Amino acid sequence: MIPLLSATRLTGTPSAMAAATLSYDADPDGWGWVGNEFLRTYADDSARRAMTDLRAFIGRCPTVASSGLGGGRYRFAVAPGPRLGDDSIHVSCSMTSGSGTLECDSVLVRIGTTLVVVQEQGNKPGGNKYLTQLAEAALRRYQTTGS
Repeated sequence: MIPLLSATRLTGTPSAMAAATLSYDADPDGWGWVGNEFLRTYADDSARRAMTDLRAFIGRCPTVASSGLGGGRYRFAVAPGPRLGDDSIHVSCSMTSGSGTLECDSVLVRIGTTLVVVQEQGNKPGGNKYLTQLAEAALRRYQTTGS
């Protein structure tokens, strides 16, 4: 889950959760793509509040220093993205440590009381070409199967 959504204070306590890891290693550039898909369902309006709070939080705090190994900085922004479900947001994230930069963009889609999140796990800059397709597929699957 993207660091901003890992806090229950921001998202509330889900009544059900599921997660899966996604990968694609046939990229002609020789760079594999790895991501995660999360489903979080809430008994109340926490999914709606999470989307609102996330936008506000990124507006207030677009850069976060990492206290982890090697330090570094996370930069977050709301990026243009697909309009899906009842509400959706594309969160652009870049991590800089030393001279290296990785991206970890996410697309979050709210459908009623559920959040469907597709997140890439550290990719080269500009490497989020599969993110929208995977978010659309995750949404279709959720709408068809409920999972």
